[in-house]
Amino acid sequence: MSSARGFLVFGAIAGFLTVALGAFGAHALKQLLSADMLAIFNKGVQYQGLHALALLATGQLFRESPLPALRWAGRFFILGILLFCGSLYLLAITQTRMLGVITPFGGLSFLAGWLFLAVGCWKAEKAK
Repeated sequence: MSSARGFLVFGAIAGFLTVALGAFGAHALKQLLSADMLAIFNKGVQYQGLHALALLATGQLFRESPLPALRWAGRFFILGILLFCGSLYLLAITQTRMLGVITPFGGLSFLAGWLFLAVGCWKAEKAK
């Protein structure tokens, strides 16, 4: 996925799922998971919501200035949502601690996304 529309659509769906998963965790999982596992699940929801918004902003910026750095920012935000948040959801629900080895790769993806976003913003402003 490398288009402004793709980033915007993925960001909007990720935002929708943030609300749905937050409600699911608060109502359905509250009775099923330990406090520690519920906190892990909620951390995934928190980071997904934040990065859904970042992806929406990236998509809009990419629409206005289709720079490679902004394309990479969007790609890394998507990868981070899938790896970081996805691994936390699976870890909490399955309690398979081995899934925790995936999480740092998602965190690195988020960091890369923010760096590429900064570079893209810098270059977009410079080009004006």
